[in-house]
Amino acid sequence: MLRLEIPKGIFARMIEQAKAEAPIEACGILAGSNGRVEKLYTMTNADRSSDHFMMKPQEQFAVVKDIRSASLEMLAVYHSHPATPARPSAEDIRLALTQDVIYVIVSLQDARAPVVKGFLIEERNVATVPVEVVEE
Repeated sequence: MLRLEIPKGIFARMIEQAKAEAPIEACGILAGSNGRVEKLYTMTNADRSSDHFMMKPQEQFAVVKDIRSASLEMLAVYHSHPATPARPSAEDIRLALTQDVIYVIVSLQDARAPVVKGFLIEERNVATVPVEVVEE
């Protein structure tokens, strides 16, 4: 069964980034192997939008190069929803073009209790993927 394991420290950094960049959507990439995240790459939301994100291509290329050189794989693309639930919007589904990655959404609808959920989105079909916070 497909699932994503995120160590506590990396999970905390992802939440901190989402809170720091609110009210715009934060975004980034999670890399690792065998479904376990080993590295978080914070990315710049080039659109600086509260309801959309677009990663800077030059940052994406550098991250992909780093992931390959570390013999890791891209496991997930994450972004935050500063004011809405942790579920893919119609635009998230339409723009989910990277195959074989989990899309992680960090909802700050209640900033005191962020909600993080994972989704596999292929050909506009959405399936929930368990996200588990694990020890380092």
